[in-house]
Amino acid sequence: MATTGSSRMWVLSMVMTVLVLGVTEPVLTNDAVTCNNPSDKETSGDSRDVDSRARDDSRSDSSPRIVNGSDCDKDTQPWQAALLLGPNKLYCGGVLVNPQWVLTAAHCRKPVYRVRLGHHSMSPVYEAGQQMFQGSKAIPHPGYSHPGHSNDVMLIKLNKKIQCTHSVRPIHIASQCPSAGTTCLVSGWGTTTSPQNNFPKVLQCLNITVLSEDKCKDAYPGQIDKTMFCAGDEAGRDSCQGDSGGPVVCDGQLQGLVSWGDFPCAKPNKPGVYTNLCQFKKWIEDTIKSN
Repeated sequence: MATTGSSRMWVLSMVMTVLVLGVTEPVLTNDAVTCNNPSDKETSGDSRDVDSRARDDSRSDSSPRIVNGSDCDKDTQPWQAALLLGPNKLYCGGVLVNPQWVLTAAHCRKPVYRVRLGHHSMSPVYEAGQQMFQGSKAIPHPGYSHPGHSNDVMLIKLNKKIQCTHSVRPIHIASQCPSAGTTCLVSGWGTTTSPQNNFPKVLQCLNITVLSEDKCKDAYPGQIDKTMFCAGDEAGRDSCQGDSGGPVVCDGQLQGLVSWGDFPCAKPNKPGVYTNLCQFKKWIEDTIKSN
């Protein structure tokens, strides 16, 4: 039988392993919840990933910090994913839509995917409830075009299924397209200022309003198609670099993904542009079933 001293040393060594290496099998709290499969139910612009400014002048659509948003309450966005380079460098956001699949923007494509779920802060330190995964397969929409961002959607298959908890669970994808005037919530860890980058300590949330197709096309003449919708307001609130691929949730369902917009972010009459997921629900469901 192990002594008390040896037990303490074992616990200490496990804690050090978590902090230094970032284990892929985190300790989970006893908060398991029912986890159904939501998939079976109901160019002047910049993409918004963190690296896009280094690649070109298009606006990044991943999830750096939201401009003029506020701290999300913990566990209120349990579908929010972070796509990481190395152990902890955020480059895009994502959304859990199935126990083994994350949805993100196609412009977030990389050779390797490290996906973190259930984490509220941007600290590399292990957080209770977090789950870490590798992407075993990435499937961008075959119609994706760059730099126009049409069909800006991609599925990432995780190397194993999640464990459903209050901190990690999928969200349903909306079947109906958004109506002008609908209030939605966008979230991400992207930059909170633009053009300078200042990243938040915890996940940011922001209410945005869906704009009419006419207003969207007036803001970006010749750049908007049915695979996109615009949302924002005139008060300098917007998604921005690092928020790409992150969720836009309307009436409790996933309506869109952060895709692109003008740079700097949060300019008057230059709303954020989001992937219109109602156009892709069948493709998403068929792709998951066939893979």
